Amino acid sequence: MMASEIAAIVGGVLHGDDVSITAPAFLSSGNCIPGSIFLAIKGENVDGHDYVGDAFKNGALLALTSHQVSQRCIVVEDVTRAISALAAHVRHELTELIVIGITGSQGKTTTKELLAGILSAEGVTVSPKGNNNNELGVPITLLQCTRETQYCIVEMGARHQGDIAALAKIAAPQVGVVLRVAAAHIGEFGSIETIAETKSEMISTLREDGIAILGQYDEYTPKMKPLHKGKALFFGETSSADVRATDIELREGRPHFDLVTPEGRSTVALRLYGEHQISNALAAAAVAHTLGISTDHIAGALSTAEVHARWRMEVKELHDLTIINDAYNASPDSMAAALRTLVHLTQERGGESWAFLGNMRELGESSRQAHGEIGTLASSLGVDHLVTVGAPDYAIGIGENSPISIHNCVDKAEALIFAEHLNRGDVLLCKASRSDGLEVLAENIEKFWISKIESEEGVNE
Repeated sequence: MMASEIAAIVGGVLHGDDVSITAPAFLSSGNCIPGSIFLAIKGENVDGHDYVGDAFKNGALLALTSHQVSQRCIVVEDVTRAISALAAHVRHELTELIVIGITGSQGKTTTKELLAGILSAEGVTVSPKGNNNNELGVPITLLQCTRETQYCIVEMGARHQGDIAALAKIAAPQVGVVLRVAAAHIGEFGSIETIAETKSEMISTLREDGIAILGQYDEYTPKMKPLHKGKALFFGETSSADVRATDIELREGRPHFDLVTPEGRSTVALRLYGEHQISNALAAAAVAHTLGISTDHIAGALSTAEVHARWRMEVKELHDLTIINDAYNASPDSMAAALRTLVHLTQERGGESWAFLGNMRELGESSRQAHGEIGTLASSLGVDHLVTVGAPDYAIGIGENSPISIHNCVDKAEALIFAEHLNRGDVLLCKASRSDGLEVLAENIEKFWISKIESEEGVNE
């Protein structure tokens, strides 16, 4: 597109000569490539207008700005609204493009990556890097599409009611997926019912010829079916699910199961850790099935897929110590799933289990109770050591006679001291909400353990 065309679409004023824009839009000046657009967003701490020059050095030919700069730019009132308008226009022009929208309280990124693995074998597929699932991430993802792109996967997150409806208006997905409704961010929404209403916007905004893909993992998601007049498929582990898992086993912490679809049955051996990954795999399988991909091809792609999302169930084997770094985020459901994986891996390795847990944020008035319930669950599952990191509420429901050892620490530095008590065969989990940064603790424990083993081996020599 010509810069002048873009200016007309976004309702802005072009400053500088007209040029052909041949590459997508970028938020980071360092990521810009020849022919691209730089989005000069003014944030709380950083003003993108200060990096326009750097973006042009990296090849950008145009900047969307809220005031005139010395480089070629289109000045608009609001850069975010402008890029949304451009993305909606491009989406409308790409009439052959199939867009799949994914939302849910957890599992969006993993499901996106699994689905991208399946679809990439069928045609050119675009999917967001990381978790670009907001009013900037969705447009930026759509603007990576060309006329050769067959599939585009977009994640849709929400902080308020109406957010997903707004994103769906831009992306116009033919397939809408709701994974599950859980208590994540309940502090912002006020109730799980409000969360469910917000996630349901994915289904209520589908066109009649669209397809709704609904999980059976909570009481709210299946009830969204009446919101859509068109076709709907359910995925889950019950006999009523259209796409389901049967004969489930965990082998070395990884789920193995038979994938059953209306088209056939095939065996899946996931490379991901944790039984909770089954629901993500089934969601991806349900989408692929609706797009006409055979069950055998779906099962094969799921069995070879590797998810590279940082700090999400990253399992490292280090000289007889296993570290589960799941520090990207935390909610009661995801915390419970991680603890079950911890216990299962520990049973296979024969050592002791260590749960280093930070806060689950944004739970509102239910926070203390939710933390207490997770602590009680850890005890009932047989976790050997619970190390709380600035989160003492995990211990409130654990009785004095519980065999679990509780270690309340004020911060990551104090928690790191307990690395000295780790032994060969032990398995540890580091998990908390993003703001707690427990991946730092996991990395420091890893460094400590490597140093300890090298020291022991040096002595033995």
